[in-house]
Amino acid sequence: MPDAGMRKAANVSDYRALAKARLPHFLFEYIDGGSYEEVTLRRNVEDLQSVALRQRVLRDVSDIDLSAELFGKTWAMPVGLGPVGLSGLYARRGEVQAAKVAAAAGVPQVLSTVSACSLREVAACGHVPWFQLYFVKDRDFVASLIERAKEEGCDALFLTVDLAVPGSRYRDARALTGATGRIGEYLKRPSWIWDVGIRGRPISLGNLEPIVGKSAPLADFQKWIHDNFDASVTWADVAWVRDQWKGPLVIKGILDPDDARAALDAGVDGVVVSNHGGRQLDGVSSSARALPRVADAIAGRISVLADGGARSGLDVVRMLALGANFVLLGRAWAYALAARGGEGVSHVLQLIEVEMRVAMALTGVTNVAEINGDVLDKE
Repeated sequence: MPDAGMRKAANVSDYRALAKARLPHFLFEYIDGGSYEEVTLRRNVEDLQSVALRQRVLRDVSDIDLSAELFGKTWAMPVGLGPVGLSGLYARRGEVQAAKVAAAAGVPQVLSTVSACSLREVAACGHVPWFQLYFVKDRDFVASLIERAKEEGCDALFLTVDLAVPGSRYRDARALTGATGRIGEYLKRPSWIWDVGIRGRPISLGNLEPIVGKSAPLADFQKWIHDNFDASVTWADVAWVRDQWKGPLVIKGILDPDDARAALDAGVDGVVVSNHGGRQLDGVSSSARALPRVADAIAGRISVLADGGARSGLDVVRMLALGANFVLLGRAWAYALAARGGEGVSHVLQLIEVEMRVAMALTGVTNVAEINGDVLDKE
């Protein structure tokens, strides 16, 4: 039987299957699962795929420009690698591999607070990521992370606000077996053991090492999340971050128009329409359904980014048409990283680019600024 990594992948769904075949079971369930019965997780994909586009013909679409501006820079396309926790456990030094791919592709990367590779290690590869920040009870530690982002030269800070308490994730509860069970899972995945378990050392939670240590297992990490994430956070805490961070500040986890208006009042530079990939409150709106309402509330005054369910370049065009200025990929690049490392991430970005060009050509637009509600089939 051929190795999973040798099978041909034509889309993100193929990379998901390859990731499932390569990762230990508990790691695949962590990346793939959502909260409760995963209704919102499914809606993210299904609602976005149900958005109908308006095909137009006999227009000159011979010269298509995918470039887009965000936070003072021009990017090759309006797509970035969104923050994915523990991605350094999916492939050897995974966040570093992803950073190198993002640099080559001319797109941004947002590094998670709970990455395996530290911000310092990722920035040292030559492509400084944007940094995603969580609020924890220890404000001195939060302040130290902000300072680290400044020291490493991060251009933007993404403050995730939809994790006041962790969602209930049934798959994780079922999959997190004891140490003996995990050893059995490892032995079934020899390519992962060699790539990550041996060649990928040291294995740690890079940004959290000062408080969880250098070798905290996944079970300890999840306990730390439950014990330390701060349910008392309010907009006053956003103001506290704004005082410390003078660069672009983005609030990630906005679904409600009133919260979008509050973000405007807080003086931030952008919001990410997101339900945390369906991993927090199950049953809330999909990103695709929330996006137009939030975009209307923002009314072009700050940037609107979106994540949740984008699996193709066609999905990116749909999100732009619904009101986003920029789209962050999550599972799409994480599956590819787990399946084939940086090569897989690079291939997914190539697929996104090709699929965007096709979608734009067949809706009659030639640049990203032209992708708006007029390309939607509203009938």
